[in-house]
Amino acid sequence: MKQYEVTFIVDPVLSGDEIKATAQTYIDLLVKEGCTIVHTDEMGLRQLAYPIRKRTSGIYYCVEFQTPSGAMIENFELAFRRDERIMRFLTVKLDKYGVKYNSDKRNGLIGKKKDSSKKEAPKKEAPPKKETAPKAKAAAPAAVATKEEEE
Repeated sequence: MKQYEVTFIVDPVLSGDEIKATAQTYIDLLVKEGCTIVHTDEMGLRQLAYPIRKRTSGIYYCVEFQTPSGAMIENFELAFRRDERIMRFLTVKLDKYGVKYNSDKRNGLIGKKKDSSKKEAPKKEAPPKKETAPKAKAAAPAAVATKEEEE
């Protein structure tokens, strides 16, 4: 089976129910075409790199699926192009390394912070600074001497 990943951006002006219904429409379309949904990720509202249709943000979705053949991809992308609720989309065929990466990411092996309970390497301390006598100290003994002379 071939494995694909489609990421699409839904217009944020829609209501919450409409946004979820839009995403569910495409998931149902994949299932109807005989695909197996591996993972669905709602990434949420994000800023866009550049304005699209006078919008500066969008709701991101990522759907990973398997299909026996890639013949249905053309019809799937045509549905995205016709839908005004979809701002952009990108379909990618995953190779074995992409499949493994996504699997590891879902299982928490990639992208998580390391436990603080593990022993950390000691931090290097900055070398001590050399102390230099400021110019004001050099003038100070002369000032003391003048006070003694005045008394």
